[in-house]
Amino acid sequence: MRTRLIILLLFVLTGIHAQTPPRFSFLRYNDDFSYLATEKHEDIYYKMKYIRVGKNSDNYLSTGGEIRYQYINTINEKWGDDSNGSDGYFMARYLAHVHLHTKYIRLFFQLQSSFAYSKADVSPVDENPLDVHQFFADVVFTKHFFLRAGRQEILFGSRRLVGVREGPNSRLAFDGWSIIFKSENNSNQLFYVHPVANRPQFFDDNFNRNAKLWGNYTVVNNVPLIQNIDLYYLGLYKSNASFNDASGKEVRHSVGTRIWKNKGNLTYNFETVYQFGKMAGKTISAWTVSSQTNYQFNNIKFSPTVGLKTEIISGDRHANDNSLETFNPLYPRGAYFGLVALIGPSNLFDIHPSLDFNLSSRVSAGIDYDFFWRWSINDGIYAPNVQLVYSGQNLDEKFIGTQLAANLNFDVNPFLSLTAEAAWFDAGPFLKEAGTGKDYYYGAVTAQFKF
Repeated sequence: MRTRLIILLLFVLTGIHAQTPPRFSFLRYNDDFSYLATEKHEDIYYKMKYIRVGKNSDNYLSTGGEIRYQYINTINEKWGDDSNGSDGYFMARYLAHVHLHTKYIRLFFQLQSSFAYSKADVSPVDENPLDVHQFFADVVFTKHFFLRAGRQEILFGSRRLVGVREGPNSRLAFDGWSIIFKSENNSNQLFYVHPVANRPQFFDDNFNRNAKLWGNYTVVNNVPLIQNIDLYYLGLYKSNASFNDASGKEVRHSVGTRIWKNKGNLTYNFETVYQFGKMAGKTISAWTVSSQTNYQFNNIKFSPTVGLKTEIISGDRHANDNSLETFNPLYPRGAYFGLVALIGPSNLFDIHPSLDFNLSSRVSAGIDYDFFWRWSINDGIYAPNVQLVYSGQNLDEKFIGTQLAANLNFDVNPFLSLTAEAAWFDAGPFLKEAGTGKDYYYGAVTAQFKF
């Protein structure tokens, strides 16, 4: 029954016509279909996107959603330590929302349903049958100033520290409040939230008292010479955290800045963060510096974009002392280094060149090659969720390995995109010293449908 409904929906959407094609935001509560108040459509889809409430054209309901199917095949999970060989599985994610827009109040409600089929080790992030993913209210004081309270998605900057975990099967949301100011050249968000911990049953993602995140994030655009700058403070509390050299209650503060440019042939993103605080009697002192520069050659066929990214991310230099120097990436995007979510941004130095092509207006392709080293030989390597993968104590090798990845993307229409991805992680000396050290292979095909 579900498959028949999806086929019917695809048939309806691919046959619609519009003066203005739909534009979907990464955060769906930012979708704006107010322009439909002045466009006349007979298609049922656009009538669903703009349902006037009362006589005022600014008051309307909008509905929408997303369907994502993925087939993933891996060989030698965790470089051979957690796998008997090949593991092929199917992932499905469904999102559906209703958004009420009025002059003084906005309400957003979204359900999420995620399933994993034939996966050997299923976590709540892989499979969460049905739950309230977002449910919040905006109290609008002025055009540029509003209060948001409830369950909400949050992301900042390039999603190095706070993202929505798009790569994994279940996206991340937070319970709490935000005070948001937005103007043409500036934005500021003051917030206090608790990350939602996904659980494997129906409607059981309850309020999480074991972790909280608070802070202030400011963006200033059109700054002379540097284009754009972000300034932020982020506070983190976890009742029970674990690193290579510490376990227990963690209170960590992050202060950072990001200088960036995302328009024109030359784009760049430079970011630095310092962290301090306390954990299990230890003093936290951690940091990271990252650099990403891209240049697009518009006068060459397929408009190739050459990129270079590099990061230094601190790790703990001395075991059994009173300090903790391992960087905590908080709640970053899922696949942090390219396509594969094997390694997280803690205790790392990496060099990451890339090359991307626009084969046509709807087809793009890319290839990248990432080189990984441990920053400190006395600390281990971590997963993106900051879980320790391998302890680094008493291990001398620094070079972790290299990851070669490629992708092909096809935007079939404004609603449907298809992606094929492949990656090979060539295990280096550290992985062979710490574990089985087999090469890891990854392949995935993704169909993502937004409406």
